[in-house]
Amino acid sequence: MTKKIIKELNDNFRKSFLGGRVMITQKVQMLSAEAQRELFDRVKQFNDFTKENDPYGEHDFGSIKFQNDIYFWKIDYYDINFLYHSPDPSNASITNRVLTIMHADEY
Repeated sequence: MTKKIIKELNDNFRKSFLGGRVMITQKVQMLSAEAQRELFDRVKQFNDFTKENDPYGEHDFGSIKFQNDIYFWKIDYYDINFLYHSPDPSNASITNRVLTIMHADEY
């Protein structure tokens, strides 16, 4: 049950960018505003989860081919003060989610 809740919280956050922080790396910042919007839309629409890329069923990572490059997105779980890992990522009241979008070579 816990994994299902984590998956739902992650999907809701990723699809809306609401309920957490979205961070982008330097190479993503270097994209034009239009390209960034398109990449963000692809992250929001991502639904290609498999046992290979989502072994824990949390929907916390994805890989996207965009403009002939590979980009990753990753959701991490922090405590309420963003100092440590969350003690319970299934509990939204004590967890801050951070979605990072990066070029693959920045991972």
